[in-house]
Amino acid sequence: MKKILTIIAAALLCTAGFAQQALQWGAKPIVSPEINADGTVTFRYQNAKAVKVQVSGDFIKPQKIQTPMGEFEVAMPVDMKEGQDGIWEYTTPEAVPSEMYTYSFIVDGKTEIDMNNAWVNRDISTLTSVLLVGGGVADDYFIKNVPHGTVSKVWYPSKTAGFNRRLTVYTPAGYETSKKTKYPVLYVLHGIGGDEDAWQDQGRACQIMDNLIAAGKAKPMIVVFTNGNISQEAAPLQNSTGYNIPTMSLPQTMEGTFETSFPEIVNFIDGTYRTIAKKQSRAICGLSMGGFHSLYISLNNPDMFNYVGLFSAAIGTGNENNPSPIYTDFDKKVDAFFAKKPAYYFIGIGSTDFLYKANADYRSLLDSKGINYEYMETDGGHIWRNWRKYLDHFAQKLF
Repeated sequence: MKKILTIIAAALLCTAGFAQQALQWGAKPIVSPEINADGTVTFRYQNAKAVKVQVSGDFIKPQKIQTPMGEFEVAMPVDMKEGQDGIWEYTTPEAVPSEMYTYSFIVDGKTEIDMNNAWVNRDISTLTSVLLVGGGVADDYFIKNVPHGTVSKVWYPSKTAGFNRRLTVYTPAGYETSKKTKYPVLYVLHGIGGDEDAWQDQGRACQIMDNLIAAGKAKPMIVVFTNGNISQEAAPLQNSTGYNIPTMSLPQTMEGTFETSFPEIVNFIDGTYRTIAKKQSRAICGLSMGGFHSLYISLNNPDMFNYVGLFSAAIGTGNENNPSPIYTDFDKKVDAFFAKKPAYYFIGIGSTDFLYKANADYRSLLDSKGINYEYMETDGGHIWRNWRKYLDHFAQKLF
């Protein structure tokens, strides 16, 4: 018995030791990232054994490089300098503009997240650390002391898929207490490899909606974030398939099935929530693959959406060559859709986006037909930094 008690006591001491280590009792905390008074940002990483440490992220100004495929802008990693106690540091040479950024460390060739920063972003299967700088465009991305909407994970039956699928649904502040009020609905679609959590986590969409509505810049609305991978029940680890590695290589992607099934989602939302169930009170938008989906969902359902937003839409990628009737008679569908006189049509893309030409070609088609739309061109390429701006702008134009 004495031996058993000794073993138990040793185990408890070991457990306590791990807990103290996790809490870093007595250790001086490493602050990273640190936004300095002059607007510069300092990144820190501790590893006395490392030979070379760099920081990589979209806060770094890109450089133009020439490749066999043409000229591209690339944000190259920058070197960090080792100081006392094996703490490596890098401070940006100038103030970092307001935005939400992602970054990581490269330690002797191996990529790592910032272990001193608890805010981690998952983009498909890649993890990066997050830096949020206020004082400008990113102010709408912060959680502020304003009335907050409710975010729910909701399952709906899909006859097309043959199983239940999940949605993320945002209802504005006051929805639960305004028992009779009905609301317009915005459907927001993600890009390839994303899921129904992408816009909430990476896009800061719920914070954007809370802040815009509280400031009177957007009308109170229900926002529905779909999972555009019709072969998936829900986001990774949120479905019955278990521990599958997130991937972009999913079946039935951009081949017409999701677009065909979309009225199931609209009917479910109208039947479950207090919506204004008519075209004048519905909007749809999406990034990349979601922009592709938004384009064809709206064209094939001209009486469903009065507002359409295409964010770096993945048009002209060859997927339209699929034999699905969703993609046939494109020119006629464009004429039929705009003959219904939608209230607002928006196209946004980065100046260095690889989809720039395809979107320019689509705009040329609309121009040739005398169709009105709003166009926004921003710096940078196929990145969340642009898509958050487009959503912030688009939501203010609705209803």
